[in-house]
Amino acid sequence: MLELPESATVARQMTDMFAGRTVSLVEAAHTAHGFAFYSHDAEEYPSLLVGKTLDACVGVGGIVDATIEDMHLALSEGVNIRHFEADAKPPKKYQFRMMFDDGSGFTCSVQMYGAMMVYPQGITDNSYYNVVFEKPSPLTDAFDRRYFDGIVESTEDKLSAKALLATQQRIPGLGNGVLQDILFNAGIHPQRKLRDMDRSDFDALFASIKNTLAEMTERGGRDTDKDLFGNPGGYKTVLSTKNDPCPRCGGPITRKAYLGGNVYFCPACQPL
Repeated sequence: MLELPESATVARQMTDMFAGRTVSLVEAAHTAHGFAFYSHDAEEYPSLLVGKTLDACVGVGGIVDATIEDMHLALSEGVNIRHFEADAKPPKKYQFRMMFDDGSGFTCSVQMYGAMMVYPQGITDNSYYNVVFEKPSPLTDAFDRRYFDGIVESTEDKLSAKALLATQQRIPGLGNGVLQDILFNAGIHPQRKLRDMDRSDFDALFASIKNTLAEMTERGGRDTDKDLFGNPGGYKTVLSTKNDPCPRCGGPITRKAYLGGNVYFCPACQPL
């Protein structure tokens, strides 16, 4: 799933590969998928994008956003974006394909759910899309300690550390995937209530958000996800399986279903 480190990586790669290229073909809804979402009927996509030049792509939250002259193509989390060379055959199944004037391009395949939407000038009433531009990214200086404290203060203290970080789009692009290592590096149990945390805990949590996400992004995303070329990211996740011992204390890693997904943690290093 695209989270902040992966969207930033794929956006950078797409800019490197396609910036300045003219769109020659667009195909939407090629393979039926019950949880693939579009902003327009499939037949409308070519008229919105073909003949226009891709200017640049940015990773915002869990979205790769491509500026194509007066249009924005938003590819959300859950969309696998893969490059293909000129004259290469596309895969048998995919939900979206874009080709450029040199014959190269990319396909999008949806995992569990995903969206491939086009917005004129980036203007939309889609709140999920809008909020990623409204809130500062942890990868920027605007996401500072004062901003983070504001998030904490506006959150009910009965909620847990996981709820704080990975629900209600409080921090767009920070999802259940990157959450595991952030909490491990901070020494915070995912179920620990905010009311049971003190200033030093929030100091550690803020530092871990900034440092862990920066390292993941600098290394091209996590090794549990793939980039534009189908290669795993260079960041080796610490807590991606319960079978590995804790790298800090050597004890067992626990996996538990919590708040709509599995959480991994070390009971010794992340006490509740």
